[in-house]
Amino acid sequence: MSFLRVYRTRDDGTLEFREAWHDDEAAQFVVNHGVVGHVSTTQETNDVDAAAAESLLAAFATQCEEDGFAEVPEAEQDRVAAQFALKSQAGTERDRFLERQAVRALTGHLAWRGLGTVEESAIESGRLTIFMRTVDAGKAVAAIKTCLRENTSDFTKLSIAVAKADAPEEFKLKHAPAGIRSFSL
Repeated sequence: MSFLRVYRTRDDGTLEFREAWHDDEAAQFVVNHGVVGHVSTTQETNDVDAAAAESLLAAFATQCEEDGFAEVPEAEQDRVAAQFALKSQAGTERDRFLERQAVRALTGHLAWRGLGTVEESAIESGRLTIFMRTVDAGKAVAAIKTCLRENTSDFTKLSIAVAKADAPEEFKLKHAPAGIRSFSL
């Protein structure tokens, strides 16, 4: 699947995004765009083969560049970690179900709002941790809380921490259950 996501900041400070991709299986070329943090607008073109998709993606990239959009390198994106406290150190089948459910929900929720991507998840030391990259940490934290409140039954055990792009391993707690004041991996 070919994919491109780009961003620009308007004169008023609003961050916008555009993305396009070709879905080989569906033979579909998709363009998605909007304001970061808000549900985007999507346009699909059906019956697009791989050669036509490459041409469309090149034209999309050229138009985006002309309009002032550019990719944001991962090194310039903040990292976010959503973490659930578990009842056992190694996790149970229910915990693995929670992991699949949360990752799937977050992947779509963040993507359709131009906020970022889910990088990885892990169950260890009595915690489920899901790592993400984002272009706007504040909006991502709010979106993660909304998404997980709607899609999981374990929201009351959720902590969220952010590490800025210039210090990608220094996570600072942004949301936690009552009584939790620190965050560790």
